[in-house]
Amino acid sequence: MTIKLFRNARIYTPISSSSSCAGGKADYSISLWKSGAVLVKNGLIARIGDEANVLAGLSHKQVDQEISCEDRCLVPGFVDPHTHMCFSALREAEFSERLAGTPYLEILKAGGGILSSVRSVRGSTDDFLFQSTRKNVITALLNGTTTMEIKSGYGLDTKTEIRMLKVMERIARETPLDIVTTFMGAHAVPSEYMGDTNGYVDLLVNEMIPAVSNDCSPSFCDVFCEEGVFSVPQSRRILLTAKEYKMAPKIHADEVNDVGGAALAAQIGAVSAEHLLAAKDENLVAMAKAGVLAVLLPATAYSLRKPYANARRMIELGLTVALSTDCNPGSSYTQSMPFVFGLSVMNMMMTVEEALVACTLNAARAIRMDSLVGSLEIGKYADFVILDGDSPAIMAYQNGVSPVDSVFKRGECMTKVFQDRICSR
Repeated sequence: MTIKLFRNARIYTPISSSSSCAGGKADYSISLWKSGAVLVKNGLIARIGDEANVLAGLSHKQVDQEISCEDRCLVPGFVDPHTHMCFSALREAEFSERLAGTPYLEILKAGGGILSSVRSVRGSTDDFLFQSTRKNVITALLNGTTTMEIKSGYGLDTKTEIRMLKVMERIARETPLDIVTTFMGAHAVPSEYMGDTNGYVDLLVNEMIPAVSNDCSPSFCDVFCEEGVFSVPQSRRILLTAKEYKMAPKIHADEVNDVGGAALAAQIGAVSAEHLLAAKDENLVAMAKAGVLAVLLPATAYSLRKPYANARRMIELGLTVALSTDCNPGSSYTQSMPFVFGLSVMNMMMTVEEALVACTLNAARAIRMDSLVGSLEIGKYADFVILDGDSPAIMAYQNGVSPVDSVFKRGECMTKVFQDRICSR
């Protein structure tokens, strides 16, 4: 048994037992220990709180390693609950087109957007796809993310979707992060099915979902429910089929237009609905009553120069709000949860406390990992980030550089290991 003691820390964390995410107003309060400590045994939190209480009855002989946090802020490891990090090529040219005024849906119709990433992934070897994904994942880790979700959806055929999910499983084995996988064969309609969306839905329901379930074990199934992509009836059919194969439903809902995706999320009991820039109040209320989480993606609004999701209104309506990078090669190429935190505070009018809970505990709930991560509590993984500041506000206050000093996954420091590996290449 390895025992580590982290001392002289300003600890900020939500507490899961005091928060509600279904049928009631969500709790965005945090606990603070200004002179705190964490005792870690075999990667799990054994004690946490005021340093004097943590040290009570503990002798130096019982501790294998003692680390001083030098009075800096210590927060839970960030949880990124919505990413598309498994891809093989960037789309900088498309970014320039958008800056020149071309709408994304026009780019998609012309074979760009998601379809461009589909072509590059289909043409990549598994090892190239793994290396590309690993680079994104380790960058996220160095920015404080210790748990994340990754979606498929750049294959859009059975073989390539399974290849993507297998690469994600390898990422989970060969990196320190906890990785949750989502099948998103309904990310777009592939070029070979243009004009026959129902035919592609038939393929998803009759072939892809059963095959993916047999060969892989994705926790979730997601659908892009939007005008020009998948309608509400089509999305419902896909997600209800996926539920039969033990994949919990998620929805990319009402990002550009209000097509009723948020309402569908409430009706079928989705774990979360994501984006929600155009969702109507009545559908958000239905989500709150059904216990569906709202996953907001401010870096996407930033990249697309679009209005931000109305986080303030969602919180007032009682929704449990989580934040995520939406890391992808097209509309949000960032792996930094501190950047997302800063955007939410400065441009979505969230409080520092709300943003911290949304990046940690609520984000963990959005991928059903909150029993293990998302808050610093006895029995949970010792996943935490030390910030170069006095409080989480440093992530909004300091602009353009990372405030992350060090990242610990199950009590082990990840920062020096992976920075050294990157620098030695």
